[in-house]
Amino acid sequence: MGRQWLHAKRAIVNLKKGQVVGKLVKEITVAAKLGGGDPAGNARLFAVLEKARKASVTRDVIERAIKKGAGGGDGSAALEHVVFEGYAPHKVPVIVECYTDNHNRTAPEMRVLFKGGVLGQAASNKFLFDHVGLVEAHHPDPAADLEAAAIEAGANDFEALTHHQNDDIPEGHAGGRFITDLRSVHAVSTWLAQHGWAVVTSELGYLAKTFPALDDAARGEVGEFLQALEEHDDVQRVWAAVK
Repeated sequence: MGRQWLHAKRAIVNLKKGQVVGKLVKEITVAAKLGGGDPAGNARLFAVLEKARKASVTRDVIERAIKKGAGGGDGSAALEHVVFEGYAPHKVPVIVECYTDNHNRTAPEMRVLFKGGVLGQAASNKFLFDHVGLVEAHHPDPAADLEAAAIEAGANDFEALTHHQNDDIPEGHAGGRFITDLRSVHAVSTWLAQHGWAVVTSELGYLAKTFPALDDAARGEVGEFLQALEEHDDVQRVWAAVK
């Protein structure tokens, strides 16, 4: 019985790892498609490559994804960026970003996942979020000045982040999320990287303007709903009005 459970546990771990790798490969492909295949000139690609290496994605897989995205591989990058909007339980606004090669498959699967909430129409709740650039980075000096770095890099705002909020930030390091306008993500990422910061995320995203009040039970229901969304193979990012 114990050995059977051990095999089942390993299968679950391997499945999770496969899902992570699949999402990273999609992200590499899209980053290369949008910004080119050279990570030195593509901050978004550089950041996701760091994630891929930490997740032990092989060099061959990474190179194929870059070539596919940049147009140099077998077949062009046919991934479509699709955004779904709706509400989790307890009227929590949610935006779900997907990369899919088959919209006719992904859309009905999203409808099923949203049965515990409400799936809205396009632009039904984007007004509840700010569409911004997001750069998350850390510095080995725990006393590094986040405000000064944000000003010098050209970010609009910043938030301190800890290892518990983002496990890509080592304990004892100064961590921060730098919020930019949509066109400044690359410039902010580049400045940070050139001044001792390790960039772990560089992307466009959505930040909620307000947050519904939730008790512990409601927060648990919302968390389960969001987790189910995140586990879908085509889902790349889930943005929700939850603190």
